[in-house]
Amino acid sequence: MQGKISPERSAAPVYVGIDVCKAWLDVYLHSVGRPFRVANSREGLKRLKRELAPHAVALIVLEATGKYHREAHRSLHASGFVVAVVNPLRSRLFAQAAGQLAKTDRLDARMLALMAESLAPKATPPAPETLEELAELVRARTAAVADLTALTNQMGESRTAILKRELGRRIKATRASIARLEAEIAHRIKADATLARRFAILGSIKGIGPAAAAALLVGLSELGLCSGRQAALLAGLAPLACDTGNTRGERHIKGGRGHVRTALYMAALAATRCNPDLSAFYRRLREKGKRFKVAITAVMRKLVVLANALIRQDRLWQPVHA
Repeated sequence: MQGKISPERSAAPVYVGIDVCKAWLDVYLHSVGRPFRVANSREGLKRLKRELAPHAVALIVLEATGKYHREAHRSLHASGFVVAVVNPLRSRLFAQAAGQLAKTDRLDARMLALMAESLAPKATPPAPETLEELAELVRARTAAVADLTALTNQMGESRTAILKRELGRRIKATRASIARLEAEIAHRIKADATLARRFAILGSIKGIGPAAAAALLVGLSELGLCSGRQAALLAGLAPLACDTGNTRGERHIKGGRGHVRTALYMAALAATRCNPDLSAFYRRLREKGKRFKVAITAVMRKLVVLANALIRQDRLWQPVHA
């Protein structure tokens, strides 16, 4: 019988590192010792999967690179491969720890493959497309608000009439853009029952407004699926130990998702005024001599832990506890 003969799959596990850029995917197969490059396109991904088919791929590791890694992540996951997306800083620190100081796309792909074998990063399924699109809109709104603040500040410092008129037009246009983005964000959340329920739970917490709720919705999609401490770590709000020998160092927050932390900061400021429990908690810390930043960070951590618990229990916040 004539026809295509499927290649025999090798028994030895193969770890794959993929360095992602806009145009190319640099790939390295560890244990095989083979580097190659494919286009970061549908045709390139088809070729990549053909190249991987004869091997027993244990894990694929690629770096988070904004939007450029998303199609590869989604396509490989849909084809049954186990894929982990790692923070670029983590992979760079791994390379330095391994003594690899030089940096090229091919070397980065090799180090990602070694990282896959050595550290076995946890596989992460791709986010739903609706959530990715919503995240883009939320980020666009955040950028537009920053532009509006800059323009308003410039207007306050301007004295030239023509400049003030021009700034006024730009401020008006930016406000209109923000309003359109907010309307589209609200529409997309309302159209998805799961997102709408999570948004309602987050918005029920006094201090968390629509903008902060949307930022948490897209920036901390793990809420409800992890512990309170894990949620605080993801937001970069968990105090980390710094002890050595007999010395007990101060605890500081570090890392995490900066855009989520920014949203929680604004929510915490509001909560210290309108949320009875968190307002009392904040006052107690200040009365004990805690600095403003320490106290407000503690309120931010309380907010994210509370949001995680409420979403896990699927219930709205109540001002009076049972």
